[in-house]
Amino acid sequence: MTTSGPGTSEGADEAEVLAELTAMIRQVLEGYEVEEGEVTMRTRFGADLELESIDLVTLAGLLEERYGGAVNFAEFVADLDLEEIIELDVGRLVDHIRRCLKAADGVGTR
Repeated sequence: MTTSGPGTSEGADEAEVLAELTAMIRQVLEGYEVEEGEVTMRTRFGADLELESIDLVTLAGLLEERYGGAVNFAEFVADLDLEEIIELDVGRLVDHIRRCLKAADGVGTR
């Protein structure tokens, strides 16, 4: 049996996850203008959005708030090397979130 709730997102597609992540990024960057359509799958957190490490910590908190333990941003970043972290783009995080949600939805369905 699969459940849906704050920790899971049955059938979450790329567009849904991107929209949710974009909303979180806007929340992190409150006070800064983020133009409609400015955040795409290719948008880099550092070079394009100029997020600093404290911003990423805030984003990690928002991800946990939204998805619960299904998406662990700290664990995801820990598996990246420094260059990958510097060049991290929204698309890579969207893909990670989708994989985590799919895995969470699959738990207990056998």
